[in-house]
Amino acid sequence: MMRCLSLWLPHLATDRLARRKAPSPRDCAHSTRVPLATPLATWTKIKGAQRLASLDARAQAAGLRIAMTLADARAIMPDLEIAEADASAEAGLLAAIADWCRRFTPLAGLDAPDGVLLDVSGAAHLFGGERALLTEIIAALQAQGFAARAALAGNPALAWALARFAEMTFVPADVGERDLHMLVADLPVAALRIEAETIAALAQAGLRRIGDLLMRPRAPIAARFGADLVARLDAIFGRRGDPLSPRFETPAYLVERRFAEGIARREDIEATISGLAHELCALLERHDEGAREIDVSLFRVDGVVKHLSTGTSRPLRDPKLVARLFRERIEAAGEEGLDTGYGFDVVRLAAIRVERASMPQSALTIEAAASGADHSADLADLIDRLGARLGWRRVLRFEQQETHIPEFAVAAIPAAQTRGRVKNNSDPKLPFSASANLLPTRPLKLLDPPEPIEAIAAVPDSPPAKFRWRRVWHDISAIEGPERIAPEWWKHEQPALTRDYFRAEDSCGQRFWLFREGLYTTETVEPRWFLHGLFG
Repeated sequence: MMRCLSLWLPHLATDRLARRKAPSPRDCAHSTRVPLATPLATWTKIKGAQRLASLDARAQAAGLRIAMTLADARAIMPDLEIAEADASAEAGLLAAIADWCRRFTPLAGLDAPDGVLLDVSGAAHLFGGERALLTEIIAALQAQGFAARAALAGNPALAWALARFAEMTFVPADVGERDLHMLVADLPVAALRIEAETIAALAQAGLRRIGDLLMRPRAPIAARFGADLVARLDAIFGRRGDPLSPRFETPAYLVERRFAEGIARREDIEATISGLAHELCALLERHDEGAREIDVSLFRVDGVVKHLSTGTSRPLRDPKLVARLFRERIEAAGEEGLDTGYGFDVVRLAAIRVERASMPQSALTIEAAASGADHSADLADLIDRLGARLGWRRVLRFEQQETHIPEFAVAAIPAAQTRGRVKNNSDPKLPFSASANLLPTRPLKLLDPPEPIEAIAAVPDSPPAKFRWRRVWHDISAIEGPERIAPEWWKHEQPALTRDYFRAEDSCGQRFWLFREGLYTTETVEPRWFLHGLFG
């Protein structure tokens, strides 16, 4: 049975300003924020006029309202402190709060612009029950300087409505249909989360409470006010599901450790991660899987959350290697990047992405085992360590692509990605050396993009006798080609011109890779020459 908790932050914008102005916990003997005495409000421009966008509780108590002009607000409350609204900063703060809420459940999603939705099904007993969970969340947010209300019910629509419009904030899981009707009947129609135009139309018809709608037939209501109104009625009673999109991907496996007091020493953090790595790898081994992407979440006492993540080049379930990777990540982050503050009271290790772990092939002979010819594990270990220290998207390898255009034939991808996706098209009947000799010789260095040159040839479609590149003339003493590469006409509406490649050597022994763009008289009357690469 689903249990959903809706968290409402009615003064998020002004709380953000108050937290910046209030004394920091580092400067106080206790961690609770001290509220400011000056009323706060934010403003924004609406149709060229400066109007109030958000208010704190003191400004609302004084009679100020949202969308009031700034001049009227100052006339009512001269000591009102005003700041311009910053939607991006408020959205970032709400995202940080949703991230912090993941200490209670992995399924935490944004409910913009001023709320967070949590799926706490099966998690409330870890915090002493659902009522205790509600109390703990509200108290923790108030200690961080946020005014908050929360409600817990059997579906997101009902929890949202109770958090914003009702005194009752907890609905038991075994509530009956009759009690549920009585609970929502006195709520305003705005609790259905419908458009303002629909609320106004309902008010004109004398329908101001949800009970007014429940007493009337559904068909006329849907015909007059739209089917969405009936759908919202079904959602608040749990007959129609409301989506809850978690902010972060739900991990495949997760282990965590909680502390009565925060840990701040690096040695303690690394020891905790090492202990969690043994638990996580035991889960992976039980299911015959290995982790390809691992994340450590460190929940600080004051509400800040730090994330350390790394990828692996193969399915990994060795606790010693996992612990070593995160030692590299912590060392790379440094003291400023980790910023322990007053310490972390929750440490969570999660396998975000997993794959089936294949058993390693053991050597069949003593000689093969003693030679140690297979160094793939050492290479994978090196890739993982470099990725943990530098960022796994910065450690790249080259992979062949399914194209014959030289500049696109190889792509740099993260080395930790799955290997072996490109098939080997060489003839299996030929030995490797013979198969490799069938491919045209390619230069080690390609110019990106190819540089135009001035070439002199006997006839337009013959190889050049000399060419000028970067203001220097080169006399060609030997040339081999052409190797014709046609454009990929199936990928583009207007394909490029055909290329004829030549391997040329000048009188000084330098070797070049040249190509002529365009077939003479067929594709163009003036073919152009380019230098694409250098040999040696």
